[in-house]
Amino acid sequence: MKILKFTGLLLLLVFISAIVFVTYNWRDRHPDYNLDLLIIPEEEKSEIMVGASAQPITVDIVDTWNDVNSDAKFKPEDGDTYNDNNKNGKFDVYWIAGFDNKRAANGVHDDVWARTVVIDDGNSRIAIVSVDAIGFMIDDVIDVRKSIEKELNIDYCIIASTHTHESNDLIGIWGSGLTQSGVDEENMNYVKEQIKRSVKEAVESMQTAELHIAQDLVSGDKWVDDSRKPIVKDSGIRLIRAVNPDKGNTIATLMFWANHPETLWNKNLQISSDFPHYYREFVEDGIYKNDTLIKKGLGGIAIYFNGSVGGLMTTRPQNEIKDLVSDSIYDKAGFPKIEAQGRNLALVSLDALENPDTVLKRSNIKLRAKSILLPLENNTFKMASAIGLLRRGMSGYMKMKSEVAIMEIGPLSIVTIPGESYPELVNGGVAAPEGNDFNYTSVKHRSIREMMNGKYKVVIGLANDEIGYIIPKSQWDVEAPYAYERESSQYGEGNSFGPETAVIICREIEGIIDDLDKK
Repeated sequence: MKILKFTGLLLLLVFISAIVFVTYNWRDRHPDYNLDLLIIPEEEKSEIMVGASAQPITVDIVDTWNDVNSDAKFKPEDGDTYNDNNKNGKFDVYWIAGFDNKRAANGVHDDVWARTVVIDDGNSRIAIVSVDAIGFMIDDVIDVRKSIEKELNIDYCIIASTHTHESNDLIGIWGSGLTQSGVDEENMNYVKEQIKRSVKEAVESMQTAELHIAQDLVSGDKWVDDSRKPIVKDSGIRLIRAVNPDKGNTIATLMFWANHPETLWNKNLQISSDFPHYYREFVEDGIYKNDTLIKKGLGGIAIYFNGSVGGLMTTRPQNEIKDLVSDSIYDKAGFPKIEAQGRNLALVSLDALENPDTVLKRSNIKLRAKSILLPLENNTFKMASAIGLLRRGMSGYMKMKSEVAIMEIGPLSIVTIPGESYPELVNGGVAAPEGNDFNYTSVKHRSIREMMNGKYKVVIGLANDEIGYIIPKSQWDVEAPYAYERESSQYGEGNSFGPETAVIICREIEGIIDDLDKK
């Protein structure tokens, strides 16, 4: 009897401990934070001020390792060993995010960055940060916002991820195993401090600016592929160059294009921002063929933002990239391929900015941003949150906090989406294929760009959060019979909050646009 009582008490203790552990991990990290921001300026247009900064967030790779079977996974059971270069008796490792677990970084090819532009109209000051990471979740975004010095007078800070699959894990799910986080706490704190520093330096560098707006909605289509039906892309290149009108110098160039920065693919072990590295470098420094200048660079700080990459927008190893300068063709993953991809993007971007469509000399900022709640239906995500692998909690029963925003500056409209939206939600083309799980037979769906005002409509994906794929409900397809006469489901739903996510986000975006229109 004593043994039974002891066993019963032990099981009860384990059960209570598990409940406490899960409850702690599911806690709302910021229960006091509920964003409801509306900025409506005076009617008179104002002078624009712009500042920019670029701060590295690169990890320091000390220990390296030996991949005996070249599978790009650190597996001691396969005979893989590490080189204890600092002689501390353990493997000091950073896990690369994207593709698979166990992808231990073995060096640095190029720096990864927190790059910030600050825009000020004399009434409001907005910071927009691009981070070379696979994602940066809402709780971490709020941490940074709360840490920014009040004296900087930042009214709103957007933090968006480039979604590179070649930088270290800031989400948690790409560690040494399925239940081991890939986030290094010291590095995460460093990233937050560097974001904060980039905002501060951008404010300190502000100068009078005019905005040169251009777009090439055709050329980028050649360098991105849609790997899931229906085939819809968000391949237009949209550009904003901030120029000091008195000195003529470039302060910052913002480049918007939608594609997964995973061209290096899954066997790469070098930290890198993937093609955005070369895209930014060539826009800043110019393009050469051998030693001959082909296209002059703009100087300043180039900042890349991703768009609607769900679906899946990607450049697979078999997708050819033809270098517009050398005519070389690359059909295998590797650094020469991302260099060609970045050079091509820079070349057409520089061409477009030579004759901008609009030069905005005076304007005002209008902005609406708000917190939203999204139901979490993905059981894998629930479990990952419960064990602390995903460091984000619940705001209500099985609901997670996220955020949407819209900013308008004259003819320019910018919407932020907190994950990887399917391009058909943004550009139109939502389908109702036979076999979809909810038996939709037709779709009446107004695209996000149809909702937006202004001539120039920019969408920033993975902004202020990373919630995974945002899939049209009419295209949800995890149960047989499968759409498009497939024998299995297409990739996507396993990395989505659930089928209601797109419905809610589109509704909330429509609501915040309407809020601006009413004022």
